[in-house]
Amino acid sequence: MCGRYELTTRFAQLPSLLKKDFPKGFELKYSPQQLIRPTDPVLVLKNEGKISTSLMLWGFISEWAKDPFDKERIRPFNARAETVGEKKLFRGSWRHKRCLLPASGFFEKGYRISKKDETSFWFGGIWNKWMSPDGSELESCCVLTTQPNELVKPLHHRMPVVIPNGLEEEWTASVKDVAELRALEPMMTRWSPSEWKSEPIKRLSTSQMSLF
Repeated sequence: MCGRYELTTRFAQLPSLLKKDFPKGFELKYSPQQLIRPTDPVLVLKNEGKISTSLMLWGFISEWAKDPFDKERIRPFNARAETVGEKKLFRGSWRHKRCLLPASGFFEKGYRISKKDETSFWFGGIWNKWMSPDGSELESCCVLTTQPNELVKPLHHRMPVVIPNGLEEEWTASVKDVAELRALEPMMTRWSPSEWKSEPIKRLSTSQMSLF
């Protein structure tokens, strides 16, 4: 499960792919975020013929939604990796719109989970594009989750999919068939806890710095 995370990495230390093709003014307006929650704008690495960085809403909005901000409609912020290809809401994005969300840590039941060396890492996710009748666009995303490893198991029965460094282009590229989709499954295996740590936190900060 992933319902709260952080990106406290300074701009200079962000993954180079995030800075390859990013929104205008991004470098000047970027600020580390201590607490990121569902419905917040988030940084996302996507691939629409080329790798680029986008700002999306965290909470998946279907392309057929009449009102993307309808509070009566659920906007999932997580999707189960085991069934993402079977769900009508997600299966198109699973094939053609996989993405990566940079993070420096995430929170579960009063604990912060992060890399031991405090470097950033990638959540595996999917994204979607909603278009209004007048042609305006809104992009949204959600984080994939899987069975927990030994580090996370005492805290939650699910954990986020983490995609290893070096597989960014392979993960985000659109695929042609079921065989190519199945080839992605090894990337989503539970990450080894040996490079990770969990530490108790007294309280999650309620302050938040906006990306824009």
